[in-house]
Amino acid sequence: MTATTRIADRFAALGEEGRAGLVTFVTAGDPDEATSREILMALPGAGADLIELGMPFSDPMADGPSIQASSLRALKAGASLRKTLDLVTEFRGADDQTPIILMGYYNPIYIYGVETFIADAKAAGVDGLIIVDLPPEENEEMSLPAVKAGLNFIFLTAPTTDDARLPKVVEHAGGFVYYVSITGITGTSSAAATDVRDNVARLRRHTDLPIAVGFGIKTPAQAAEIARVADAAVVGSALVDLVADNLDGSGSATPGLADKVLEAVSKLAEGVRSAREEGAGQ
Repeated sequence: MTATTRIADRFAALGEEGRAGLVTFVTAGDPDEATSREILMALPGAGADLIELGMPFSDPMADGPSIQASSLRALKAGASLRKTLDLVTEFRGADDQTPIILMGYYNPIYIYGVETFIADAKAAGVDGLIIVDLPPEENEEMSLPAVKAGLNFIFLTAPTTDDARLPKVVEHAGGFVYYVSITGITGTSSAAATDVRDNVARLRRHTDLPIAVGFGIKTPAQAAEIARVADAAVVGSALVDLVADNLDGSGSATPGLADKVLEAVSKLAEGVRSAREEGAGQ
């Protein structure tokens, strides 16, 4: 039940290149609409292979302080689910190849209307959805309608997801499987590379989908470690921290904020792109 989307095309292209991908997470509308647009539009050129775009929500329970703060900044600046979809539409006007995955929580979608949201997301050019508080037991609620509409529904797995539960988790998954390499919230310490390698190998016994690994990846070296064993490295908190670090006393973006985020993405991309070549030489 997996749809063919830009996500599948991108991972196929990465496979042909013999490398892993870089998935970047930013929150839509953070710290303001104009700066968020500037960052999003330039992410592919900076080296992002896939983009996770956070849907701002006032109670992001699975996220750590960094991403929680980014959501609150965006909401304070006037962000909404409709504006997030409009941002994707604008992005698609300039880029028809880079996959966009919306990541967030079910409550704003429920208020928006599930059927309407799925239709609007598809029309905007969204490729996949990660709804962190909808487990596989709630597939009828949203994941199955999303897949039917041609969107990939991406599920999270964790070190605590055992072999008995994994088949249920990946049954209707599409695009890729997101392996959360640590237990806990986003933005915390990174997992040991050996643990990630073992768990990625375990996941591969249950699915043929690409496996992206996130949570705790902050540096190009850490991204490279993940890129040697997984199909993609996901970086989020490190980027939203850069946004927070480049605000003035009133919470407004300082000059050059977007450039600093994009420079960090470029360095992460360099780490990911060189990882397997370096690993082969060791």
